[in-house]
Amino acid sequence: MSRKRKKLQGTVQKVIKPAIPNQPEKAQIDIHDADDLYREIRIENVVTDEKGEKAQLKPGAEVDVIVEADSSATIKKPENL
Repeated sequence: MSRKRKKLQGTVQKVIKPAIPNQPEKAQIDIHDADDLYREIRIENVVTDEKGEKAQLKPGAEVDVIVEADSSATIKKPENL
């Protein structure tokens, strides 16, 4: 099935150490084109390359945030919007 996607630009604002040692470290990402109240997201600070090797994001890193959905979960945008 085909998928629809949108790519957004972001910047890693900070890396948050866990309060509890066995919890994962988080990366706080500022999404540039998002509304002010919804601009920041926090994700586990683990990324992988095409070979499956793991790495961590650094503060200040420029990142792409991709939102993806099955075509069946979307509707066609009206022409006048």
